[in-house]
Amino acid sequence: MRAEQASHREEGEDAAEHAAADAARAETAVEETRRADRDTSRIRWLRDQVTRLRKRLPLRRRFSGGLAHGVMSAVAAIVAYLPTQMLGLREGFWAAITAVAVAQTEFGATRSTARDQFTGAAIGGLIGLAAYLTLGPSLPTYAATVVLAILTCWLVNVASACRLAGITATIILLVPHLGPVERMAGSRVLEVGWGVCVAIGTVWLVTRLNRRFGIKL
Repeated sequence: MRAEQASHREEGEDAAEHAAADAARAETAVEETRRADRDTSRIRWLRDQVTRLRKRLPLRRRFSGGLAHGVMSAVAAIVAYLPTQMLGLREGFWAAITAVAVAQTEFGATRSTARDQFTGAAIGGLIGLAAYLTLGPSLPTYAATVVLAILTCWLVNVASACRLAGITATIILLVPHLGPVERMAGSRVLEVGWGVCVAIGTVWLVTRLNRRFGIKL
């Protein structure tokens, strides 16, 4: 009897410990969710504040900033586009589009955007190619591919890259193309990567020149 009572007591203690551990894990998960929600709200608030501050800039500052951004984007787009013509790439305009999308007036923002653009193109290209080769082009396959590409971006913590991932998957599965689909997917990632490199190089050079000559935008 005493042995049985001791056994029941130990089982009860183990159950209580497991319950306490589960409760602690649940509380930790809830706290992490609340912290993530607070961080998301703060990021949105900061972004709104930056937008409001930019709108309050005087006309002269807006003109100089917009002109500098426009010239820098145009230079990056042309530099990214010309080599694709020499190499005979039919859709080299994607390199120019990427350069325009990546080029920012601040080097830090350019690097962040560049990472998102290339990551999105790589994820969308790989998942789109895999879906095309295994399931074939169809609307259900396309829908599932877009969902999976965007979900993958969230899972690897680059949610800001999900738009380009979905766009790249769309191009692979919906846009008619000549030649093997593998070549199309590879060309897309290559063009985006080249546009990213050109944009980063252009912004870096302009930033260095501005610092050297004391130019403020």
